[in-house]
Amino acid sequence: MLLGILGIVIGYLLGAIPSAYIMASLRKGVDVRKFGVGNIGAMNVFRHIGIWEGIVVGVADVAKGAVAILIAQALGVSEFWWLGSGFTALLGHNFPVFLGFKGGKGSATAIGIFLLLVPKEMGLALGIMALTILVTRNLVFALGIGFALVPLFIWLFSESAVLIFYSLAIIGLIGLTSLLTVRKIGLKRSTSSGTLTKADGKLT
Repeated sequence: MLLGILGIVIGYLLGAIPSAYIMASLRKGVDVRKFGVGNIGAMNVFRHIGIWEGIVVGVADVAKGAVAILIAQALGVSEFWWLGSGFTALLGHNFPVFLGFKGGKGSATAIGIFLLLVPKEMGLALGIMALTILVTRNLVFALGIGFALVPLFIWLFSESAVLIFYSLAIIGLIGLTSLLTVRKIGLKRSTSSGTLTKADGKLT
């Protein structure tokens, strides 16, 4: 049990490493949270810092989820614990202790988790994401479609109830943080236009 808890803690701390924040600070000397949607995701770096910087951050964020599980597996703990380590890596990315619990949405980290656990299913989902991006030019929509299909693919190919519910929990967390991001952007826009005076939404 102690090794399992250790894996959980390592997973969270690994996920909480703010790769986007570090990259933006090293390359441009800026705080990436002050640009775009204000989160520490790879896409924010891609759009406002640089293409290659965004790619590096994306790879690093994908690695967080996969490496967290690999470390837990190396500790010799049961499936329950290494699944938990992957989930806490996602929690760490979305709510990093190093940045006041304000992080990214977790899409890249979730991809890393799924690539390790269900590579065939995630591979198919990535293919559909790529096609959707080509057709719609909408990354958010493509990610939503791809992630929504992961539990279905797991059911079709793996038939693992544990992994189905696990994938649903991960997708639910991504959805929650995405909604929080949308709400934050809406409040910023409302405040800048003078329609709101406080974050509580009271009208002027």
